[in-house]
Amino acid sequence: MADLLSQLEALARSAREAIASAADEKGLEELRVRFLGKKGELSQVLRGMGQLPAEERPRVGEVANRVRDEVEALLAGAARGVAARALEAELAGPPMDVTLSGRRLLPRGHRHPVTRATEDISAIFARLGYEVASGPEIELDWYNFEALNIPPDHPARDMQDTFYVDESTLSPGGRTGVAPGGPARPGAVLLRTHTSPVQIRAMKRIGGPPIRIICPGRVYRSDYDQTHSPMFHQIEGLCVDEGITFADLKGTLAAFARAYFGPGTRTRFRPSYFPFTEPSAEVDVSCSICGGTGRKDGKRCGTCKETGWLEVLGAGMVHPRVLENGGVDPRRFTGFAFGMGVERMAMLRYGIDDLRLYFENDLRFLEQF
Repeated sequence: MADLLSQLEALARSAREAIASAADEKGLEELRVRFLGKKGELSQVLRGMGQLPAEERPRVGEVANRVRDEVEALLAGAARGVAARALEAELAGPPMDVTLSGRRLLPRGHRHPVTRATEDISAIFARLGYEVASGPEIELDWYNFEALNIPPDHPARDMQDTFYVDESTLSPGGRTGVAPGGPARPGAVLLRTHTSPVQIRAMKRIGGPPIRIICPGRVYRSDYDQTHSPMFHQIEGLCVDEGITFADLKGTLAAFARAYFGPGTRTRFRPSYFPFTEPSAEVDVSCSICGGTGRKDGKRCGTCKETGWLEVLGAGMVHPRVLENGGVDPRRFTGFAFGMGVERMAMLRYGIDDLRLYFENDLRFLEQF
């Protein structure tokens, strides 16, 4: 025990001398590691405690704790002294001209208009009780087409409209999805053409109604011009429960339109056709530019082309076959679905007339938002 106590006293003396002569923070950190680190001198001394009789260990432990506390206090005091000396040296240096103009800050970033529209739309449906669901962008033909009641000869399946994936790039099994020049075979892999596959996956995952989800995300179609892009964003919604009717669909979308475009916005439903809904409808909103009159400042409204209406989304009651494919009993439950292009919603809200502006990264355009 006497030997360990003498080693601890020697360690304390050595620490006092070394810390007193430390000149900067780096030196103090090196001394902390040397004396108190896991492999430091104090740890080396304490390893000898295991050889002491049990009645002598408390005495050695007491001295070791005192030495540790002293070294820690010395290090803290020395650190304060180093910081004070550094401040004094800075104050004694060349004076600072506080009348100089400040440095120009770099331009701050902004949320992209598509991101802003996605967040705003999602927030509106969140207040209506909808949750956000997501799914893969590389999808199987079954989820993207078959489960949504899209027949094999539907034009949407053609290779000139859909990006099919060569499966040899995904697995060693070779290309099995698309026959050259022909329609997709069952099991084909593709870039999803809409976010509706997420609805099938969500119905299967949740296991049964009530279901209220929206599905925002990127989708892909082989098209590119002033109003079309090969990659764009959609938000689709699904509500399934007992007793859901078309009136529920109309009320939900009317509430959304008023929240997104303004409290005076009116909605109009026109009969349409989608394979995955029956009945189906195209939904228009009154033009926010001309107030639905078709005229602005005595001139023809170019936004709505003098009709007073703007088409914003498609919707309808979920087809019974789609419910079955999602594992939902269509004899007991009904539901509605809707889908909208986020870029188009942003175009209507911000008065943007060319879809390509979203993806050209022109700062003159993006800084407006």
